[in-house]
Amino acid sequence: MSGGAAQAASEAPEALESPESVAPAPLVANLGLFSSYRFRGLDQSFGRPAVQGGFDYTHPSGLYAGNWNSNVSSGAGYPEGSLEMDFYAGYRHQLGDVGLDVGALYYAYPGSRLDHAYAGVNRRHPGGASSGNVDNGEVYVAATWNAITLKYSHAVTDYFAMPGTRGTGYLDLSASRDLGDGYSLGLHVGRLLMRDFAYLNADGSTYDGRYTDWRIGITRDMSGWVLGVAYVGTTAQGRCANGEFYCFSSSMASDGTGNGSRSRDAGRGTAVLSLSRSF
Repeated sequence: MSGGAAQAASEAPEALESPESVAPAPLVANLGLFSSYRFRGLDQSFGRPAVQGGFDYTHPSGLYAGNWNSNVSSGAGYPEGSLEMDFYAGYRHQLGDVGLDVGALYYAYPGSRLDHAYAGVNRRHPGGASSGNVDNGEVYVAATWNAITLKYSHAVTDYFAMPGTRGTGYLDLSASRDLGDGYSLGLHVGRLLMRDFAYLNADGSTYDGRYTDWRIGITRDMSGWVLGVAYVGTTAQGRCANGEFYCFSSSMASDGTGNGSRSRDAGRGTAVLSLSRSF
């Protein structure tokens, strides 16, 4: 879920980190190839490569808007879907040494089809999600000081169609450091604060959907092409042997059940390789 349903990165990223990030030029496009798409630590492409790209427009006033896209696996919570499209807009303002950013982000999955998916998954709201495409809407606020950014995102819809989860939050702390000679170090830790959710594991234990994710990575800028390697991990419960919530199937039917031939722990730690460029 991209999280991504649960499962929308667009960090978003992980992705071309944080699709809502905006470059200083008025109009900038980006394109990248990733060995795996991880959003908030969770596998969105079932371990397969992802092609990602989009564009950002920034007005001198500080207003910005953009679009970001990636292929996804239907088993990540997007029944019959294979594409994520993110649309965002916001406003940035520099206040002394602190950069402020507020905005809204909408995750869409064209072609995904819900038929009351997740019915019975959330024990606190067992009625099921509304039929239609999977989507998610969030508002966010962020503050940046030097190379450290603290950001909070708040779901204004049910979190990727999971019933009763409107108000779910995600806290993101990120930092970067220039190592010289084109190398940069990136660090991230995040916390998903699922709201009003309960899932029954096979062993009878109950899980609230909350978890912590982290990432450490190094990039190298080579004449505009950026080569990266990162390690991504989470505390999400995804053991398939115990039928845990973040165990994803390679595909998902419209009734919310996994129908793929394989399953995997979507939050299991992995290395992600990437090659990207902005234009």
